[in-house]
Amino acid sequence: MPTTPVPAKAPSSARSLLRLWPYVRPVRARLLLAAVIAITASCLSLVIPLVLKWMVDGPVADRDPGGVWLGALVLLLLGIAEAVLFGIRRWLVSRPLARLEAAMRGDLYAHLQRLPVAFHDRWASGQLLSRGTTDLMLVRMFLQFPLTFLVVNGTTILVGFIILFAQDWLLALVLLIPVVPLTVLISYFESRYALAARRAQDQIGDLTTLVEESVLGIRVVKGFGRHRSQARAFKELSQELRGTELVKARLLAGIWSAITVIPEIAIGAALVLGTVQVADGDISAGTLVAFLSIALALRWPVESIGFLLAMSQEAATATDRYFEVLDEERERDTPVGGGSPERAEPTNPAEPTNPAEPADPADRGGLRFEGVSFRYPDSAEGVPPVLDRIDLRIRPGETLALVGSTGSGKTTLTALVPRLHEVTAGRITLDGEDIATMPRERLRALVSVAFEEPTLFSASVGENVLMGAADGTAAPAAELDRALAVAQAGFVRSLPDGVDTGVGEQGLSLSGGQRQRLALARAVVGRPRFLVLDDPLSALDVHTEALVEAALREVLRETTALVVAHRPSTVLLADRVALLSGGRIAAVGTHQELMRTNAEYAWLMSGSTGTGEGNHPR
Repeated sequence: MPTTPVPAKAPSSARSLLRLWPYVRPVRARLLLAAVIAITASCLSLVIPLVLKWMVDGPVADRDPGGVWLGALVLLLLGIAEAVLFGIRRWLVSRPLARLEAAMRGDLYAHLQRLPVAFHDRWASGQLLSRGTTDLMLVRMFLQFPLTFLVVNGTTILVGFIILFAQDWLLALVLLIPVVPLTVLISYFESRYALAARRAQDQIGDLTTLVEESVLGIRVVKGFGRHRSQARAFKELSQELRGTELVKARLLAGIWSAITVIPEIAIGAALVLGTVQVADGDISAGTLVAFLSIALALRWPVESIGFLLAMSQEAATATDRYFEVLDEERERDTPVGGGSPERAEPTNPAEPTNPAEPADPADRGGLRFEGVSFRYPDSAEGVPPVLDRIDLRIRPGETLALVGSTGSGKTTLTALVPRLHEVTAGRITLDGEDIATMPRERLRALVSVAFEEPTLFSASVGENVLMGAADGTAAPAAELDRALAVAQAGFVRSLPDGVDTGVGEQGLSLSGGQRQRLALARAVVGRPRFLVLDDPLSALDVHTEALVEAALREVLRETTALVVAHRPSTVLLADRVALLSGGRIAAVGTHQELMRTNAEYAWLMSGSTGTGEGNHPR
């Protein structure tokens, strides 16, 4: 199962968390104000021991009930003020941090839409889902609590020790002794916990992927009786995650125990020494009470360091995982490095000019492949390219069928036209304009694609089909009816809500043939200038196929089309046929010509199954 590698050494947590600054900057004023309020509230708790000192050395020692009641009232007011201030702090940060999390999630989703197909081929969907949900929740929780309270607790400890030294420097020195061993332990804990946190979050991504695949592939799981093997795989991943979480729990328990026990020993030693000093008359009883009260008030800031650091490490890991995706390079409108040479954008995109093109516009029109080669970015060194020096021209208004054995690179070739992949060498032109110089938005408005595997979304039939229409289509209802008629998708009228019927996740409530017809309707609804169809009729029965072909002929007369074909009936839709063999164009001609002159083509069209393997498993 694909997963991102766990780094051997965790990067600096501070360096990782600093990358959040662009998102934090808009809410920095609120966070700063919340921190100031929290520090004020926390320091109020240190005033309470001083009030106790005054009460013990004053009203209590003097047996003054009025003074005791006054002291009690002051303590009550201090407690109420502290609670109100902490409530205000939470109110200040909750809404802006929820917006921050939403903004980060929105940026991640938008970036994923702009990443090349090769990225999505490499990454498991569960890893991406966990980064957009669990990881961002950890980041928000860090900004809401640990970020503030690491500052608040650090300030509280500093102010507390200043007050302790003001009360009695010797007792304060006793409480400072644990600082050295605690610093060493925290450093050890931080490095170990960071690696465990990264491993756990990656395993959550793997587990999410398995669950998603099992749900989407439930028909396969049930059809082959693989529920037990899937359950075993789930159990194994769950056990791995459980083991990692236990490692985290042991580390956290260890540091928590140390942070709790060592200061307690120091407080006990200070209590014994302070009692002796009171007995000797060196300090007053009120001073000892205030000193111990402050020391006990500092227990929470000190003890909380363990889980605050744990949450910070998890947030740092989540931040690293988030930016791993955002650091991936987006698709470029003009590729850098290999592929077509960079060109300046034409001043009038509707009328592209290129000095290298033939002067006659008729010779420049249509779809052309000029010396196109392609290899996948993850191909092993020395492996031949999937496509090698493809030269092919489809004239304006012409339909060209692309035929080849399984694995010959037909689907890869069609994916190059809308720039789902970038060519490694050579170039592709539409009406004489190099697609590498065209903004992708404009390119994909010109080229419409129907893939071999029809993908539908959890939306209505109409919404799925109209995804292929240009924004602002004049009469969407009329175009929808026309596209459904071309695809022979009249079955939608018998659905419960007609074209408004939801098709469910990936359209699995429909049959394969129905999904394929809707995908074809989506491709033709926008009346594209260029149409790329990857075996669009493979799931249809012969009668439906004949009806679709008859309607499709009318569409093909109005467009320039490249059609991947496996059956003679689909080939007959085309004006000419190109045979792709071994990553190269082996022959071009009409169906009848190639049947007479090319043995490989005749064999492919005879009904035999192609066995030739390409250079890449895609």
